Amino acid sequence: MTDKYTATWVSHSSISDFLQCPRAYYLKNVYKNPETGNKIQIASPPLSRGSAVHEVIESLSNLPVKRRFETPLTEKFDKIWKKYSGKIGGFSNKETEAKYKRSGEEMLRRVTQNPGPLLKLAVKIKMDLPHYWLSEEDDIILCGKIDWLEYDENNDSVRIIDFKTSKHENSGSLQLPIYSLLASNCQSHTVQSAAYWYIARNDKPKNIKLPDIDKTQKKILSIAKKIRLAKQLESFSCPKDSGCKSCRPYEAVLRGEAEHVGTDSIGRDIFILEGKTEDLEKESVIL
Repeated sequence: MTDKYTATWVSHSSISDFLQCPRAYYLKNVYKNPETGNKIQIASPPLSRGSAVHEVIESLSNLPVKRRFETPLTEKFDKIWKKYSGKIGGFSNKETEAKYKRSGEEMLRRVTQNPGPLLKLAVKIKMDLPHYWLSEEDDIILCGKIDWLEYDENNDSVRIIDFKTSKHENSGSLQLPIYSLLASNCQSHTVQSAAYWYIARNDKPKNIKLPDIDKTQKKILSIAKKIRLAKQLESFSCPKDSGCKSCRPYEAVLRGEAEHVGTDSIGRDIFILEGKTEDLEKESVIL
């Protein structure tokens, strides 16, 4: 009998980590601080800004359409930002923090002025963390949080929308294909399309063509099996002898070169690397 508590759980972010560097995957997703028993995370301004913006937008899907913009989004953002203020958010000084906060506010003003799909019905998956058995035979579960599922009453379908707080294009990413698998298996409506919304520069989402869902499932399962095998063998090596940009910052944490600044809402120990945290940019947040 399969047991989800002993299964290998994979997500877009953990798969991306593994493909970039198995050592980075291990340090971000498996390793636990021996002093606390907690996983570790390096804070950075872009990551903190993205987390705060996503939290504001995600809260809208819990509200009826007519009530979504009753409270200004920038007002919600100001309250949420307090969780990321200072070193816990990777900010080395007030000037840097103010710059990132202003850019987050600008993104939410753009969304307010161009609400588009946010003024349409939305589907909310009834799971704290959407997941399903990618393969019971291989003991692998695929999980992830989808930013937005826009509902189309005319054909009982959904469009997946992922909000991007970076200006960089997300070409070639497995993110929306993975979300397509999750949406197809965690709710009953047909997945009609998918889009990225680069809210730092675009007034509306940009649709992308999704690959065949069966091919996507096979591709993701193939990668997930490699992750499962690496965990079984406890073999997580960086492809570069001297380390790479993905694993080097976390190796610095292990060497005691980072400052521990607190614990986040999901129990990870948060560290900052002086002068380096601003470079650790992630375009979005996937749990």
